Amino acid sequence: MAENITQSILDINLKGPEAALDPYPLYDQVRTHDPVHWNQADNTWYVMRYADLMTIIRDDRLSSERFKTMVMSLSEEEKKRYSPFIESVLSWILMSDPPAHTRIRSLVNKAFTPRMIENMRTRIQTLVDGMLDKVQGNGRMDVIADLAVPLPGIVISDMLGVPEEGQPQFKKWSNDIARGLEGFDGTVSAIERLDMGQKSLLELSDYFRGIIKNLKEQPKDNLLNSLVEVEEAGDRLTEQEIVANCVMIMFAGNETTTNLIGNGILALLQNPEQKQLLQEDSGLIGSAVEELLRFDPPIQKTRRTAKVDIDLRGKTIRAGDLIAMCYGSANRDPEQFEEPNRLDITRIDNRHASFAQGIHYCLGAALARIEGPIAMGTLLSRMPGLKLETNEVERNPSLVFWGLKALPVSF
Repeated sequence: MAENITQSILDINLKGPEAALDPYPLYDQVRTHDPVHWNQADNTWYVMRYADLMTIIRDDRLSSERFKTMVMSLSEEEKKRYSPFIESVLSWILMSDPPAHTRIRSLVNKAFTPRMIENMRTRIQTLVDGMLDKVQGNGRMDVIADLAVPLPGIVISDMLGVPEEGQPQFKKWSNDIARGLEGFDGTVSAIERLDMGQKSLLELSDYFRGIIKNLKEQPKDNLLNSLVEVEEAGDRLTEQEIVANCVMIMFAGNETTTNLIGNGILALLQNPEQKQLLQEDSGLIGSAVEELLRFDPPIQKTRRTAKVDIDLRGKTIRAGDLIAMCYGSANRDPEQFEEPNRLDITRIDNRHASFAQGIHYCLGAALARIEGPIAMGTLLSRMPGLKLETNEVERNPSLVFWGLKALPVSF
């Protein structure tokens, strides 16, 4: 290989505490010297370069059914114990391959229409204004707790016909499921996360079954009702498929949009000239959100499983190996983006990887492109003097759902 790979590069742990604090310097080192990197800590190949990621993400030699590989770390007794959690997650379109994925995604797409998403615009603006009204007189707020967490939860709940008063419980369920999905490293804490994840998933699933029962008696104009009624060539989603994918939509829509808003506002506060540029020209909000998605994406990586042996940049990825497509690294690849470590809200031709590509392109991308601009644009417009109130922000300890625990600001 042309690159001079030293042992120190090979030993870099992309799942360790250093990465959890700030992964980007590590990404730069690994992408330069070992762009297809075997990470011993989680037994996963990391694909670091943009061109490689965009090629392999469409490769049908990779399987999205990586959950089957991930659960192999469990004992037979644990697999039986967590079978409800496992079976539900395996029904998610995120975790499936064609032809099952093709069928379910086609039906879900017919329900998750552009018109339905666009019709949420006024509601989203009203929600953001109401949340900012509550804190405007205080002179300070926590962007995460006061805006980034409640907004996507209420929006998704509205779309699924869930009453607003249930939001705190839904956020807890969402958090528990997200942590449960990371509970496959065999440690005691991982088993605890799986217990919590399964409990919350079952409670949320039962809740959706109750709503579905009511909708069959009294139909309503919302996404869940559309999922119940959608039909293609005589085919319908089963109740299990509806429930499982509503759970997926609820938790994924919560986590990712919360992180988009939090990461985005933090990046602007840490780059005040870009914040000022946006405040002087609100017409830049669309390109600003795309750049913020590139610069610090809400999901740093997703994983696939190799179905056959694959050669990539001189490395042999064996059938059954896990492969992490590292969006955070690809988005900082200098071969694709000029000055990639610089935030530039005027960047053009910004084909970032943050929504993935191919058959697993993010189902909620259009919704995020409405929520993000409204939330961040309104916040900066109404609180023009927004300032960071801490020198050290605390991140959630995950490189999958990459976000902040809190973001205290004053204005």
